[in-house]
Amino acid sequence: MTILHTIASGSSGNAALVEREGVCLLVDAGISCRRITAALAELGRTPAELSGVLITHTHSDHIAGLQTLLKRWGGPVFASEEACADLRRRLPGVEGRLVPFTPGRRFSVDGCEVDPFSTSHDAPGPAGFRIGPVGVLTDTGYVTDAAAETVCGAPLLLLEANHDVEMLRGGPYPYYLKRRILSDQGHLSNEAAARFAAESCRAGTAEIVLAHLSQENNTPAAALAAVSAALEQEGLSPALSVAPREGVSVRYETAEVVCRR
Repeated sequence: MTILHTIASGSSGNAALVEREGVCLLVDAGISCRRITAALAELGRTPAELSGVLITHTHSDHIAGLQTLLKRWGGPVFASEEACADLRRRLPGVEGRLVPFTPGRRFSVDGCEVDPFSTSHDAPGPAGFRIGPVGVLTDTGYVTDAAAETVCGAPLLLLEANHDVEMLRGGPYPYYLKRRILSDQGHLSNEAAARFAAESCRAGTAEIVLAHLSQENNTPAAALAAVSAALEQEGLSPALSVAPREGVSVRYETAEVVCRR
C-alpha cells in the first residue's frame, strides 16, 4: 500500500509525504519545521519516523524549513549532485546529511525504491520522482522526455498546473517574471498540464492531483476546467482534484494507492 499526503502546495511553500512499505518520505520541506511537524502529528507521525527527505530543487518554497528540520531529525536528505552543491553553500551543517542521486538511476531508501528524473527549472539540478505508483512532477517549464518516460501512466500523479497563460500575461507581475514563468525553465501552464494529463491517463493514470497553482495567476476552477476539457475530449475520466495550498489532503484510494485527508 502507498499513501500520499499533500501538506502544502504553491508558491508560498511545498511539502508532501509518501508512505510506502513502511517507509515515510518527505518530498520537499518548503514550509516551516513547525508546520511540517504539526502536519505529521495530524497524520499520527513524528519527524523521527521520516526515512528521508527528497528535494526536487533548492528554491526557497521547497527548502525553507529544511535547516530547522535537520536540527530536530537525524535522517538523510536526497538531492541531485547540483542541488547538493547548492545546499552546501546555503545551509551550514548540511554536509554530512546529504545523499546525492543521479537522475535516471534508481535508488533505495530503507528498501523503498525511488526513480528520480530530470525536470527543466531555473535551479541547480532540478528533479521529480516516481515512488512506486506515485508520480511527482512539479516545477518544470515543460515535460521533459525523462519525466514522461518515468511518470506517464503512474496510477496517481501529482502534476503541476501553475498558471493560466492569459491571466499571467494580463496580470501584475513584471515582464521579466512573466517571461521566466513562461519559459522552458519556468512552470507548467494549465494547458501544458492538460496535455500531459491526457497522455498519462491514456497510459493508465487513474487519478491526478493538480499542484503548485499560482495564487496570482491561476484559480482551482481554471486549472480544473482546462484539464477536464482535455480529458473529456479524449474520452478519459480519471479522478481529478486540486491540492490545497496548505493542510493535509485526501486524494486517492485503491488497493494499491491511498491518499488520505
